[in-house]
Amino acid sequence: MTEVTLKRIEGFKFSAKNSQGHSAILDASKSIGGTEDGLRPMEMLLIGLAGCSSFDVLHILKKGRAQVEDVQVDVKGERSDGIPSVFEKIHLHFIVSADCSEAKLQRALNLSMEKYCSASAMLSKVAEITHSYELEILSK
Repeated sequence: MTEVTLKRIEGFKFSAKNSQGHSAILDASKSIGGTEDGLRPMEMLLIGLAGCSSFDVLHILKKGRAQVEDVQVDVKGERSDGIPSVFEKIHLHFIVSADCSEAKLQRALNLSMEKYCSASAMLSKVAEITHSYELEILSK
């Protein structure tokens, strides 16, 4: 079971903590009374998706004996105009520095997005999720 606690600090600012004591600050936009001193909840969803998939990709590449120096994911989400304003399109762009072939990276990305990433499985029910990548091959 996954457990987190969200506690109001002041105004629209909240502290989120997991059962290990790690935390993040959430806050709302100034337009509704927040101070923009933290991440917004919908940004946290995109962070969760990027993190889930990055963990998968890193694990798959390392299992395939690739040396991975760096992984960065830039995520863009397009939301609907209505209420609730859900994500309709999400694009993840992976920038990976590793000693692997493009085919191995593509395989790892596809396995993550189509099979292993729980966040992708959930969000893909309401949003079109796409991905792209850049591979910087490490010299041996």
